[in-house]
Amino acid sequence: MERHDIEFDSHGTRCRAWLFTPDGTATAPRPCIVMAHGLGGTRDAGLEPFARRFCAAGYFVLLFDYRHFGASDGEPRQLLSVGRQLDDWAAAIAHARGLPQVDGERIALWGSSFSGGHVIVAAARDGKVAAVSAQGPMMDGLAATMNMLQYAGIGRVLKLSAWGITDQLRGLLGLSPLYVPLVAPPGQFAAMSTADSESGYRAITPPGWRNQMSARLALWLATYRPISHAGRVPCPTLICVCKQDSVAPAEAAIRTAEKLGGKAVLKRYDIGHFDIYVGAGFERACADQLAFFQQTLR
Repeated sequence: MERHDIEFDSHGTRCRAWLFTPDGTATAPRPCIVMAHGLGGTRDAGLEPFARRFCAAGYFVLLFDYRHFGASDGEPRQLLSVGRQLDDWAAAIAHARGLPQVDGERIALWGSSFSGGHVIVAAARDGKVAAVSAQGPMMDGLAATMNMLQYAGIGRVLKLSAWGITDQLRGLLGLSPLYVPLVAPPGQFAAMSTADSESGYRAITPPGWRNQMSARLALWLATYRPISHAGRVPCPTLICVCKQDSVAPAEAAIRTAEKLGGKAVLKRYDIGHFDIYVGAGFERACADQLAFFQQTLR
């Protein structure tokens, strides 16, 4: 296989991606799997092993960074906007469909954590993707907020909300964002501060990764509920649930699978949120995902 640096436009800003191309000469167009990371994540934070496994099985893989993050353009940096990220998904899907040797009718979406919810919304909006895979997905922002109240306490949640208000006002005034740490040890202030958040995230991030995001997401997280879009997803969907997930409530992912009905394939793993990126958790989830793609992208 080969890994190529490519770019595509999203609302006038350049998103950068890796395109993994499979070995061999195909006699017919091949499927393409479009991938992106979760909350504050970039393409070089633990996703390349998945992409390489998928590509080795014969699929094109487009792995991209959102605007404002990683290798992509966009100012201010580390601005986390659900709406913008969903627009980036739409742009990435459109770009994948136009690639030479890609079968535009066999596009799959792959998301993890926060983007595990994004792929549900993106598939529902697109209406034509062939398959969706979501691992450790954040399917309900309200459930995630309630979970944060339990592990972080009302004081830190209120502080995060206050920072979100301040950051939103700064944005309206054209000022630089107010940043909050993405991860921190338990008891410290961050978007995620469960027992495994800092160690789990840092285990997959490269040197130079920025542990920060704009705080304004805190204002809107509870209203972002990908589960409400499940009924409009048009295709088979694999939901990989981490039963010990401390960040993205497993119950919401299971409810999403129930709403998907016969389109859902539900896999449950007795691991934590970050365990699915490495070791035995990675091997099992990746094997299940490959089997799912082989069944749905034929």
